Amino acid sequence: MAYLEIEGGVPLKGKISISGAKNAALPMLAATILAGGGSFRLDNVPRLDDVKLFLELLTSLGCWVSWKEADSIVIDTDSIESCVAPYDLVNRMRASVLVLGPLVARLGRARVALPGGCAIGARPIDFHLKGLEAMGARLKLEKGFVEARASRLKGAHIFFDIPSVTGTENLMMAAVTARGRTVLENAAREPEIVALGEMLNQMGGQIHGLGSEKLVIDGVSSLNPVSFRTIPDRIEAGTYLMAPAVTGGELVVDQVNPEYLETVIGKLRLAGLDIDVDNSAIQVRKRGRINSIDITTQPYPGFPTDLQAQAMVMMSVASGLSVITETIFENRFMHVAELRRLGADIRIKGQSAIVKGVKRLQGAPVQATDLRASASLVLAGLAAKGTTTVTQLFHLDRGYENMEEKLASVGARIRRMEQQQV
Repeated sequence: MAYLEIEGGVPLKGKISISGAKNAALPMLAATILAGGGSFRLDNVPRLDDVKLFLELLTSLGCWVSWKEADSIVIDTDSIESCVAPYDLVNRMRASVLVLGPLVARLGRARVALPGGCAIGARPIDFHLKGLEAMGARLKLEKGFVEARASRLKGAHIFFDIPSVTGTENLMMAAVTARGRTVLENAAREPEIVALGEMLNQMGGQIHGLGSEKLVIDGVSSLNPVSFRTIPDRIEAGTYLMAPAVTGGELVVDQVNPEYLETVIGKLRLAGLDIDVDNSAIQVRKRGRINSIDITTQPYPGFPTDLQAQAMVMMSVASGLSVITETIFENRFMHVAELRRLGADIRIKGQSAIVKGVKRLQGAPVQATDLRASASLVLAGLAAKGTTTVTQLFHLDRGYENMEEKLASVGARIRRMEQQQV
């Protein structure tokens, strides 16, 4: 079993390049189902376990897939024949549910296992199902599977009670070839959704209002394969921007779109970090102990829930008291117990974590509980005095490409080890 061994207390200095966004790449992979008659080429795709798993899913449906270069994938969906997304794949990654809309739109039927993924909350797919039903799909839930059928989906007016990222993506893909007009109200606005919409439009779709809360989609009869480049991963970028706050030093995070991180950058500046923004690079420096700040997670463009755990590590070594409130997922404080093992002073009260900063964390063995928690424990290990070991790395490998190598390149004492079997 692999684990990370971290010797903390080393200031970081250098440059880290950001990979393509996993949360953009996965819906783009699902969108390839919508068009046959040629090959797609997707560039800047990160080599992550979630991406590899999604490619397995596409292969199981009958698609032809090939990694052409380090970060480029060629996909031909012309030979797609199966409409079944099996449990053994979907249960390991919740994003697999994104094939539901494209399969119904392309084949007129889909049988998709109910999803799995990180244990950070219920995250139901009600929005997906109610939206497809409004578009004329006949649905049946049986033995852990969702079955959907429709000769051709039709346009509908759909309102999300709360913005849903995967719900917006799934229904946008379903609607792009539906008959007539579909309107999605209170839609999610994340950059990954905008990127998916731009890809669909390049394929021949007619999606209007990208980046807003109202999407208007005029269905087209067919779509064409395209070449498209994945946007930078704003969550990976935000994670590394927080690293100097706990280690000291100076980092340049490049190959990033600073517009995606305006809220995060604003919070880091309030904490006392010096930040300079260029076209595609962000420089961050720490001067003295950082200040405590309050953070509330919100849908984009608010502070991302996917950076909440990393921000909590910052506040664990900040000066003063901070309150971090989680409004997106009801079970996303599982990393708190592990941070306490490192000496963090954190108290949970309802949806909030009250964090009293300490001068120094202390190294200890910790265990990752979900994807973003794993990144927070790495940051905490970099800040801690002594040795920290982080286990359950399959969480980390789902969403961070070569994290230990990138950190080691800027001075971190971190290495991946293999635990000896007894």
